Amino acid sequence: MYAILTLCFAHIKKRKIQNVLLAILIMLSTLLLATSVTIIMNTSNIFEKTHHDSNGAHQILTMGKDIHNPITVNNWWQEQQGVTASNLIPYRNLSGFTANGVKTPNLYLFMMNTPKTPLAIDQLLFSEGENQDYPTEGTIWIPTSMASTSNISLGDAIEFNSGEKAFTLSVSGIVVDLPYGGPFTTNARIWMNDSDYHKQFDTMIGSEQYMMALRFDDYLQSANYWIEFEKFLNGPYLESKMEYERIAGFYLIINKIIGFIMIAFGVAMLIISLFIIGFSISDAILTNYKTIGVIKSLGLTSRKISATYVLQFGLLSVFSIIPGLIASTVLSRVIIESSLSYLKAGKHLTIIQDFRIIILLAVIILVIVILTAFIYSNKARHVEPVQAIKYGMSEFANNKVNRRLNNSNRLSNLVNLPVQLQIGIKNITKNMKSSILIIVLTAITSAILVFSAVILNSFISIKQNTSAMGYDSSHVAVTVINDATFSKQQFEQFLRSDERIKNHAWLDQFTGVLPNEPNQPLNINVDTIEGSFDDAGYETFSGRNPVNKNEIAIGINVAKALHKNLGDIVEVYIEGKQHHLMVTGIYQSIANMSYSARITADVIKVYNVTYSASKQSMINLVDETLSAQIVDDLDNNFKSSVSAVTQQSSLDNVFKQVVAVFILPLSVIGILFIAVTFIIIFSVSRINVRKESGTYGIFKSIGMTSNTIRWSITSGILFLSALGTIFGIFIGVKVIPVALQSILLEYGLLELPLAINWPVSIGLSLLSILAACLGCWLSTKIIAKTSPRILLVD
Repeated sequence: MYAILTLCFAHIKKRKIQNVLLAILIMLSTLLLATSVTIIMNTSNIFEKTHHDSNGAHQILTMGKDIHNPITVNNWWQEQQGVTASNLIPYRNLSGFTANGVKTPNLYLFMMNTPKTPLAIDQLLFSEGENQDYPTEGTIWIPTSMASTSNISLGDAIEFNSGEKAFTLSVSGIVVDLPYGGPFTTNARIWMNDSDYHKQFDTMIGSEQYMMALRFDDYLQSANYWIEFEKFLNGPYLESKMEYERIAGFYLIINKIIGFIMIAFGVAMLIISLFIIGFSISDAILTNYKTIGVIKSLGLTSRKISATYVLQFGLLSVFSIIPGLIASTVLSRVIIESSLSYLKAGKHLTIIQDFRIIILLAVIILVIVILTAFIYSNKARHVEPVQAIKYGMSEFANNKVNRRLNNSNRLSNLVNLPVQLQIGIKNITKNMKSSILIIVLTAITSAILVFSAVILNSFISIKQNTSAMGYDSSHVAVTVINDATFSKQQFEQFLRSDERIKNHAWLDQFTGVLPNEPNQPLNINVDTIEGSFDDAGYETFSGRNPVNKNEIAIGINVAKALHKNLGDIVEVYIEGKQHHLMVTGIYQSIANMSYSARITADVIKVYNVTYSASKQSMINLVDETLSAQIVDDLDNNFKSSVSAVTQQSSLDNVFKQVVAVFILPLSVIGILFIAVTFIIIFSVSRINVRKESGTYGIFKSIGMTSNTIRWSITSGILFLSALGTIFGIFIGVKVIPVALQSILLEYGLLELPLAINWPVSIGLSLLSILAACLGCWLSTKIIAKTSPRILLVD
């Protein structure tokens, strides 16, 4: 045992830099894998904990008085065993608000008449502010999503406009509101004092809406309750219903993507680490071949020699894994706090560190490293003492080297190349394993950098791909906020008389119900257009948008749930009326997770001949740069009845938070892999320089300068890393986004639309080449510091 320990520590001491770099590599692999496991484990757990703590709803129903009687519906659910139903909560709709002097017109608000809390279900959890029974007069509670995206703090005054009048209320509470407080939301519930609610809305034209929440003791049994409920109604429930899956979905999507990326690249880094371990052991055995032969001739068994390498890398792993696990707790907390900030009730999220899983992960990594070291160290068993002492290698390897040297000499004679270039080519061809490693490593690093640049730019430049994301691509959106003061005729006359306006369309949204035997009916949003979907910029990836009164386009998740394709007939209820429509198109949309459909206004006119869409107008301009100017003109001319916004402002409000969340983990992964590229190529180049030290001593002795030799070696690395970077760009743009499809499809996207900024993407990919060349250049510094005589002796 003493001999094993002595040899083990001798190996560690002899190659201090290489062992330190390898330890860092294992630590970084552990960091990425442990962080990804913690993120994935906590993403669902934190949401589930918040849902449990708030006694969260499984379904949210919204109703008016036109189709179902809200009181009758609520009473039926209140009577059911195994279901907890909230009381009806009245609310009014508004659009937009102004806070801190900034107008946010594209957030659609449910102005809630707050019942006394705590609510039976769907309770509000306070992130900031005093937990009271209800807001005091003159104040409101707002969701964390609205506070975060609009930079609203406690005490800030928010101005609302009902169209008839404007009123201001101050923020006394910021609450976690699960159903309407997640990422990508365009809705928010504003919780008002009863006195303020009646003061502001009793005289407002229009009718109250009602909202209620349902929580099932066993959510899996919800379909059975709905079968009985629809028997009670003598037909399907025809108003809006939000399911638990849609409540949870957008809280989880970002961290699912982050976790997927970190696991994929963490595994890639671990595989590279194992390759380096194998490479290092193989090199150590070859370098010390004669020494091993001598030791074996003195009686030390192959098993004990193998044990020295296993022990060496086992010790390195232990001392690497522990700091990696510690660092992962910090990094995972930072990422989770950022990505799930909307669920933060208090100063910090309760992040679960399941040490059993973390320790299991550490043990798995340690076992894999030890197993790899054991497999590669078995090469020491093949060392024959006589051959080792005579040749310094096996006889077969000696013959192979001589043949390769002869082939190399013939190649050099045939090709009339500069000496520096020949050195670079020889360095590549004589070390094929390390050459392949460099190509793979730089490919992975550049792929990460390019993918990070592409996905961030895709969200930053979301305007380029709004149609592919399921949104319209019109230049200006106008929302009617007061029907009583709005005249559609005057508004259209204004549009037709303005030469800056190219075309416009009107959009309404209805709740559609599609029977889905034997499952629950689908309650979806139905976009209804008066005009042209194509002019408004809506796309389909299969078929076309509807243009006739018997046609419909459906989201991919609706098509999947109903097993429908182009040309099929779907049965849909809109405003209580049954329609049979032919599917002309299928589209993807992140809004509503593709549980939506598109029809023309002519479908509604089948039963309501006087219908005219008048909720939202989408306007295209001759010159898009005049969008802000048009918005100002519309606000000035129709201030009391409409709210106008440029499309860019609308998209920024939805996606800027997504960009902020993605920047940190993608930056960390990119920096880690740049560091890993540098570390590995430094280590590999140092090994290769040691193996070729005699050759470089000859070059120096005949007058070649150290820098010339170093540049020659680096030029070979430059070629390999450039080749790897080319592959990496392809992987980052084409392969990784495809790998994400399994996650994105759940959220309504069949394919992630990308906006590629080629100069930035290519520029970032070059960092992998820079790291590779810098690692090589610094590792060859030993050539400059060592005399030719010593190199020749080595």
